[in-house]
Amino acid sequence: MRQLPEADRDAIRIAQDPQFARWLDQVTATGGCAHPVHLSGATTILDAAAGEIIQHYDTRDEPGERLLIRCRNRRSTVCAPCSRLHAGDTYHLVRAGLLGGKNVPTTVRERPRLFVTLTAPSFGPVHRAGDRCRPWRDRGHCGHGRPLGCGAVHGTTDPLVGQPLCAGCYDYPAHVLWHAHAGKLWDRFVIDVRRRLASSVGLVQSRFADHARLSFARVAEYQKRAAVHVHAVVRLDGPNGPDDQPPAWGTTDRLTDAVHVSARRVRVRTPHSPAVGELELRWGTQIDARPLRTDGLGPDDDAVAAYVAKYVTKGASETGAGTDHRLTTWGDIDAVPVTDHVRALMRTCWRLGGLPEYEPLHLRAWAHTLGYRGHILTKSRAYSTTYAALRADRTRHVGRSGSPDVITQSRWRYVGSGHTPGAALIAAGVAEDRATKREITREVREARR
Repeated sequence: MRQLPEADRDAIRIAQDPQFARWLDQVTATGGCAHPVHLSGATTILDAAAGEIIQHYDTRDEPGERLLIRCRNRRSTVCAPCSRLHAGDTYHLVRAGLLGGKNVPTTVRERPRLFVTLTAPSFGPVHRAGDRCRPWRDRGHCGHGRPLGCGAVHGTTDPLVGQPLCAGCYDYPAHVLWHAHAGKLWDRFVIDVRRRLASSVGLVQSRFADHARLSFARVAEYQKRAAVHVHAVVRLDGPNGPDDQPPAWGTTDRLTDAVHVSARRVRVRTPHSPAVGELELRWGTQIDARPLRTDGLGPDDDAVAAYVAKYVTKGASETGAGTDHRLTTWGDIDAVPVTDHVRALMRTCWRLGGLPEYEPLHLRAWAHTLGYRGHILTKSRAYSTTYAALRADRTRHVGRSGSPDVITQSRWRYVGSGHTPGAALIAAGVAEDRATKREITREVREARR
């Protein structure tokens, strides 16, 4: 007789456990999280005024004497259920900074607001989708014997799109070092925008904060050529942030001009290296700053928030520009299922990471993201709410937990993570059921409109 697969046998074992119903409740509470964290401990909620215990919870009564909680990983390739939750939080975080809500006043929608796109510079010609790839370079060959042009018409799914015409001519060190300094380049860009705004109205630059505040939320995205570019929502407020109106001189046109000037001006220099030299890094020539308007003539606020939220959940492996797991040896690079172009970037990270002058950049630790070491989503403090505040909004408060007389005493410790093969099978079913219900709910809502 044919034996059942290991996962099926394990799932049957779990289902026959006397505490299966409670275990399933825990898995359902996590939304079918693919890699839940296992905790052991207890929580006691006390009414200090009355000297009474309001509630006591202890994992000794749970299956396996542990509680399962979400892993909260944002990457859909790692945990789809948690990534959907993270995408929802990101959507509300970005949207609140555009339209208000979540303790942000609705008046922010009337402020000067831009949707800004900044790209990486060219590190060498790559194949492009659309019309003929590079017809003006149809003649001649480079020093490595490769054609200088390409007359083909590539579709958007063509694997050649984004790959260098000649890997030998491509400036891989500059690409990697640009990624490693992209965060610093953004910081200098923001500082320079403030300076441009101040100087345009005759203010001393150090006094800008007394008149206005620049708030933003930005997301990093890998292009087909495996280079990061940045999308950002930029908003101009008064000196106290979203609760304050910007000065009369704080207009959308003035903000747009400052963004364009600063994006062309800012530079970051790399440490000098005998192998690479000293590079001057800048943004690419493709700069876009679109006003977000209340009259509907600009990009839609909800669409911008949804776009940012959707990208934040993508892992590096999903975009084809790296992997979601760190590389610990040179041999790991050969095992990663990526293109030769991406593999060359990883190897460049590893080689440059071994040079003392680049040690502060930790290039080997970030070889899996091609040297880019910033967060996928970054926001200024006053832009809108926080992930922590959004999670707190979802938390159920028991009894009089909001009362100053209520004291919570907790003791927790980490005891493991993940699922057994059978548990993973059941959790995937829970996640699929939830996704189906969400889709049905969405279709019903759209049908009622």
